[in-house]
Amino acid sequence: MTTHTTATPAPAPATETAAAGTPRPRLNLAKTAPKVFRALVGFDAAAREGLDPSLVELIQVRASHLNHCAYCLHMHTNDARKAGESEDRLHMTAVWREARHFFTPTEQAALALTDAVTRIAGGGVPDTVYAEAAAHFDDQELGHVLALILTINTWNRVALATGKVAGTDERVG
Repeated sequence: MTTHTTATPAPAPATETAAAGTPRPRLNLAKTAPKVFRALVGFDAAAREGLDPSLVELIQVRASHLNHCAYCLHMHTNDARKAGESEDRLHMTAVWREARHFFTPTEQAALALTDAVTRIAGGGVPDTVYAEAAAHFDDQELGHVLALILTINTWNRVALATGKVAGTDERVG
């Protein structure tokens, strides 16, 4: 008989060591820079306006995979399930190019744009990727998709820089 145990999340890594040799905890951006944090929340809310909730979560899951952000990946896979997303599609998001039949052409275009923007240091967003996305979204939708990709990349960096631990969704409300 196999028993399953639930692992306790590891403590967040420390940014530096205090004078006494005690690790200094990472800051909480919402508390230390509330105006900045609220602006980011507002940007995120505006970005998702008018977009299909399933597409929103697929984009956020994909970027979180690419950025190795366990905190956001855990949060957004749970949000996607609550929005009715299937386990198969969630699992295939990491390898969507090899499992295109799980995704519509519009979703594939959004995932390709997510990949290109997230990996922008690799040479920018190729014209072909942008053109494919533009073929599936009108200008307003494309602007929102792009803004959503920018916000999830920012959230990933906030979570990674501040040592957020997967499984500890700290959102309020």
